Amino acid sequence: MSSSESADVVICGGGAIGSSVAYHLAADPGFSGKVIVVEKDPTYRYAASALSAASIRQQYSSAVNIRISLHGIDFLRDIGACLAVDGEMPVIDLHEGGYLYLAGEEGAPVLAANQTLQAAEGADIALYDPAALQSRFPWLNTEDLACGSFGVSGEGWFDGWAVLQAFRKKARSLGVEYRQGEVARYVVEGGRVVAVELGDGSRIACGSVVNASGTHGARLAASAGVRIPVRSMKRYVFSFLCKGEVDNCPLLIDRTGAWCRPEGRRGNDGQLFIGSCSPLSAELDEEWIETSPSVEDVDWAFFEETVWPALAYRIPAFEQIKPGRAWAGPYDMNELDHNAIIGPAVGVGGLYLANGFSGHGLQQAPAVGRGLAEHILHGGYRSLDLSDLGHERIVDGRPMHEANVI
Repeated sequence: MSSSESADVVICGGGAIGSSVAYHLAADPGFSGKVIVVEKDPTYRYAASALSAASIRQQYSSAVNIRISLHGIDFLRDIGACLAVDGEMPVIDLHEGGYLYLAGEEGAPVLAANQTLQAAEGADIALYDPAALQSRFPWLNTEDLACGSFGVSGEGWFDGWAVLQAFRKKARSLGVEYRQGEVARYVVEGGRVVAVELGDGSRIACGSVVNASGTHGARLAASAGVRIPVRSMKRYVFSFLCKGEVDNCPLLIDRTGAWCRPEGRRGNDGQLFIGSCSPLSAELDEEWIETSPSVEDVDWAFFEETVWPALAYRIPAFEQIKPGRAWAGPYDMNELDHNAIIGPAVGVGGLYLANGFSGHGLQQAPAVGRGLAEHILHGGYRSLDLSDLGHERIVDGRPMHEANVI
C-alpha cells in the first residue's frame, strides 16, 4: 500500500454507522470523490451492529432522538427503494411489534411527559392506565404499575445483520472501497486531520475522516487530541422458550430495567424470546475487551438472579421457561449523558465523530449517516439538525438528558 494513497473521505469502521455514512456520501448527486472505509474485521464478529438486539423506537425524552428514529423507521419501511442493488431488495424482517415501557407511581410523570413530547413530534405512542394494559396484554402483571407507554406503530425490531450488509453492499455498488485494516492514529497538521495511519504503518491522505470505530472510538479520537467520554461495556442477550401464552408481546421494558421481546414465530415447543437488563439499571460495570480470552463468555448467573426473576414477576408465564443460547456484545456508553456524539470535532478540522451510541447505533444509522454526509459535503446539516448531539456539549460538560435509556 503506497504512503501517497489518498481519498476524499476515510471512514474508520465499517459497521452500520460507518457504512451508512459511506452510502449517503456516495449516493449524493453532488459528490464524485473517493471514499475508503477501513474495517479491521469484515466478519464483524465483535461488532455491535452484528451483536445487538436490533430494534427501533421513538420513545425518547429528547426531540432530536425522536426525530432521528422517525426518519429511521421510514427508511427501514422502504429500505429497498434506497438500498436495492441490481433490482435485488434487502430483506430485513421488520416487525412493528411496538415498545412497551412500564412505570410505577414514581415513574408515571416521566412517561406522561415523554408521551406528550413524542406525540407532538408525530410519534404514534399511547399512554395506558393499568386497566387498559390488562385489557390489551392479559398476560401482564399490572398490580404495581401506574401506567405504560406503548408504540402503536413505528416501533419494533428487525434483522440488524441484514441492515448492515445492505448498507455495505449498496455503498460498494456506488464505488465505495472497503479496506481490511485498522486505523492506528490520525495525522494532524495545522490543526486538521490530513491523513490516517494504519497499523502496518501505511498512510491514506484525506480531506475528511469519520470516526465510526465503535469500541476503539475514544482511543482513536485521542490520537488527534480529542477526548470523548466513551467506554465499551459488556452486554448480554439471553434467549429462552416459553410454552405459556404470551400473545402479541411487544418489546417490553419493565420498571426494573429488565426487557424482553419475542423472536420469530411460535413453534411446537413454545415461543422463543430474547431478553436481558439495561447495564445502567443492573449496575453492570464489566469492560468489553476484544483481546480478552473471556470476551465471549456469558454470565448466566446474571440471567438467573437478575433478569429472569424480574421478567417472571412481570409475565407470570415466564416462571416456567427453557433457557436457550446467549451471547455477549459491546455497548459503547457515552458516560456524560448516554447519547451519541455526532458531528465535527471541536478544535480539529476535518474530523467527524460518530461515537458513544449507548445501544442506539443501528436504529440511528440512517439519520446519522445522512446527516454526517450532508455536513461533510455541504458544511452543515440540511435534512435534520443533529447539532444537539454535537461534540460541543462534551467539551462544555453540558449533558443532554435522556430519560429513556436501556
